[in-house]
Amino acid sequence: MKRRSFIGLLGGAAATWPLAARAQQGKLPVIGFLESKSARDSRQTVAAFHRGLNEAAFIEGQNVAIEYRWADNQHDRLPTLAADLVQRKVAVIAAPDTASALAAKAATTIIPIVFNTSTDPVAVGLVASFNRPGGNVTGITSLNTEVASKRLELLHEVVPKASTIGLLVNQANPRLADINIAEMEAASRTFGLQILVLTASNNDAIDEAFAELTQRAIGALVVTPDTLFNSRSGQLAALVLRYALPAISAYREFTIAGGLFSYGTSLVDIYRQLGVYTAKILKGENPAELPVSQSTKIELVINLRTAKLLGLSFPITVLARADEVIE
Repeated sequence: MKRRSFIGLLGGAAATWPLAARAQQGKLPVIGFLESKSARDSRQTVAAFHRGLNEAAFIEGQNVAIEYRWADNQHDRLPTLAADLVQRKVAVIAAPDTASALAAKAATTIIPIVFNTSTDPVAVGLVASFNRPGGNVTGITSLNTEVASKRLELLHEVVPKASTIGLLVNQANPRLADINIAEMEAASRTFGLQILVLTASNNDAIDEAFAELTQRAIGALVVTPDTLFNSRSGQLAALVLRYALPAISAYREFTIAGGLFSYGTSLVDIYRQLGVYTAKILKGENPAELPVSQSTKIELVINLRTAKLLGLSFPITVLARADEVIE
């Protein structure tokens, strides 16, 4: 097993933000937690969120309460769930993904919102800038979209004969899907590869997308960063084995479940940082002046057992860069 150390960046500001909960003396401040995934699929990441809160001495049930809202991967439910949290006048809304953050922002301009996003928050309209977000929104961005070209480069190193690469995107999350497609198409020109976009927005559609692969002469697959695909890591790993398809994901969870390899931000670390930033707001910092933090903890995880099943071998140059190798 091989590990590397990475440096995390966190920005801060000291302006005061008036919390609704403070006006209710004797009551615990309430965090609204708005998640695109299901509760069942979020146990590990929610635990990481709690750890981030705990670092600032906030403990659920003791000095803070949390109202959870789960969309169960049905993005059309997010506006209603966000409106419900606003109606309940929570002190802050924690939105762990792009879709939930956009829904929360559309629901309120007053309640502070802390997001996680795998793409540029300025480009999707969450904040005005990284250093001074403005308004009531700030949060953490990962490098999952920015390293799309690196993900394709790694896949090309491992499967150099694959000239046509499938790109799996969630069309129910259109802003993130469009950015991922643009990034991957730009990167593909560098390597002289053809990209074929496959769409899926639920379990059945994921199965159908893989069935389509057999008809399109696709030699390898990139699974784009999306909460749906992270929550379906086991299903995706089983499918790549069934169809003997080399695939790379942004998420370690995919590789642990039996996928070939992954390259992207640590979700556990991202959710911990979400808890840290939520605590900053509870302590009085102003989201308009609290800089967006960029997570730089990128993990390359390789599953050699899956490689053997697929009849592949990883180049030494790729293995040497791995943070974790499953043998």
